[in-house]
Amino acid sequence: MKILMLNSNITGRGTYWRAFGFGRELSRCGHAVTLLSIAPGSRIGITEREDEGVHVVETPELLPGKLRSGWDPFDILTRIRLTHGRSFDLIHGFESRPIVILPALYLQKRLGIPLILDWADWFGRGGSVEERANSIERGILRPVETFFEESFRTRANAATVICTLLQGKALALGLLPEQVLLLPNGADVESIYPKDRCEARQRLGLSLHTPLVAYTGASFQRDADLMASAFRFILRSRPDARLLLVGYTRTQLDLPPQAVVQTGKVSQQQLVDYLAACDLGWLPLQDSGANRGRFPMKFHDFLAAGRCIVATDVGDVGKIMREDAIGYLSPPIPEALAQIVLNLLENNESRENMEKRARYLAETKFAWSIVTSTLAKFYLECCS
Repeated sequence: MKILMLNSNITGRGTYWRAFGFGRELSRCGHAVTLLSIAPGSRIGITEREDEGVHVVETPELLPGKLRSGWDPFDILTRIRLTHGRSFDLIHGFESRPIVILPALYLQKRLGIPLILDWADWFGRGGSVEERANSIERGILRPVETFFEESFRTRANAATVICTLLQGKALALGLLPEQVLLLPNGADVESIYPKDRCEARQRLGLSLHTPLVAYTGASFQRDADLMASAFRFILRSRPDARLLLVGYTRTQLDLPPQAVVQTGKVSQQQLVDYLAACDLGWLPLQDSGANRGRFPMKFHDFLAAGRCIVATDVGDVGKIMREDAIGYLSPPIPEALAQIVLNLLENNESRENMEKRARYLAETKFAWSIVTSTLAKFYLECCS
């Protein structure tokens, strides 16, 4: 099949990796995949390149900074013009912000082909819009996000959703059960894999004996506050412990500077080393609509790296961890979260057993090839 994927994120961030992971595996199966994504900084010109079999097309946006997130009218027109003379067998839109849904509906009508909409984040009323600190921003964006998130779902032929909460919301909007596929992220078991902890620390210049608790990527500020509160309790018992923040983040942590190792943006190889260097990964998430309506990709990175996970019991993360014994769950209470981490830091045997199960789960249930095979069957059902 010739598949068009429309993404509302900047290349290399957020849902881009979800779309790219599926696209890469589909291309390996012989499908021709074109992925449209937002250019990181360009305001003019279109860039096209091949990346692991996926034809990645980066479209420019006139809007700056945080506004480069799927709202640019210029990008809408660019994408419609870009795809006008091309033919596809199926469209998969990732989220339904304007730069995705409007070109998708245009092509759906022009070519008469199936449209599938992916839902990987709850953006609107009750979701991540409520995490914005500025009340004026919340008031303006709440109805806009909600409209684009909910109004077009039944215009699509089918939907893929990342978690059970969004599955329920899709059904409540009027989609039939057979039209909705619960589709988790994949684990990159090829690029991310278990490595020797001491060797990784030596390459990174990290102490061989310091307890390292890792968190990767961005977070909501309320989650960062929970993380900081829990880590302050950890420091009371283990003042030598360090919080390892890997990758891009803009949130502020109320912690002593010496207690935090912050890497900034990292390469794929550096990510593998940092994951190998840590003693465990954690996901301190508040029990919010934003967190129940998503599934952090960092969870699957920890699995692929073979790392024990400590997480708060929020959303679908808790269900998987209870079924597969790859870590420990905590209520979103700093003291409880900290105590679990402290116990695990003292129990190497328990951690090692969970690390083996984590990697096994990544290879046998969540590898991109396995998850994508389910998506490919769903595509065929939609086309037939």
